[in-house]
Amino acid sequence: MLVRGSSSHYAGGMTAFTLGGATTILDGGLATELEARGHDLSDSLWSARLLADSPEEIVAAHAAFFRAGAEIATTASYQASFEGFAARGIERDEAAKLMHRSVELARLAGDVEPGRHRWVAASIGPYGAMLADGSEYRGRYGLTKRELRDFHRPRLEVLAESVPDVFALETVPDVDEAEALVDALGGLEVPAWLSFTIDGDRTRAGQPLAEAFAVADDAAIIAVGVNCSAPEDVLPAIEIARTATEKPVVVYPNSGEVWDAQQRAWTGGAAPVADHARSWRAAGAQLIGGCCRVGPEDISAIAEALIDPED
Repeated sequence: MLVRGSSSHYAGGMTAFTLGGATTILDGGLATELEARGHDLSDSLWSARLLADSPEEIVAAHAAFFRAGAEIATTASYQASFEGFAARGIERDEAAKLMHRSVELARLAGDVEPGRHRWVAASIGPYGAMLADGSEYRGRYGLTKRELRDFHRPRLEVLAESVPDVFALETVPDVDEAEALVDALGGLEVPAWLSFTIDGDRTRAGQPLAEAFAVADDAAIIAVGVNCSAPEDVLPAIEIARTATEKPVVVYPNSGEVWDAQQRAWTGGAAPVADHARSWRAAGAQLIGGCCRVGPEDISAIAEALIDPED
């Protein structure tokens, strides 16, 4: 479980965390649950559009995952950026308010079950998420590390003002972008996990995973792992992470379906993510959940699979 307090993994301020020995259950695909609730998320802002249009639906989606057993809500800010909002005619001040709202809504959902503390992970998607063309599954945007840092830093600053418990630097396809993100965390005093999207034993940009996971040696990173990837790629990735770094490992793959960026649709068959949860924990994963196409029922199955019979 996540515990507020001082940490050997992160030397930040009041929002610092340490990871205890128990497994932490993450949520699943927020957009997946919003779509299941009848929302069309086909535009370039994806679930971030509902921060303005239907914030109560975001609360309901977070609450569904909490009821299923998730301990952490990942905010609707994955696709949120000043540039992306500007393209939709939303000015900077309003965009900042919407980013703040993403954390506030996740906190509100955590109050659904009084007496049980819930955590909020502020989602930071890659540069490719803003492009909304599937390039987060390719990386290599043609930008320098400095340009990538300058893109990420302003929204990290805004989200840090809302005091999330942790940043989820997620679906990162490229070591260069990972390094830019870690650099952009400087001075914000919010811990982060760093999660790559992968293909086999490499990042989507083609770098070896051992090289990618080594970026997590920065003190601000409390866990490293993979998300938005095929379930069958997770176990080998955990084994690489355990040799590349001493940081706890976070895993939350897709259902096994594949995103077709041109058709803007998921293709292929789904695999029950919960079937793998015990093997992931046995291999060393400490934070386990799901990403796209993984709904509350799947998170409930993961939570049940990971129940310690001695509890």
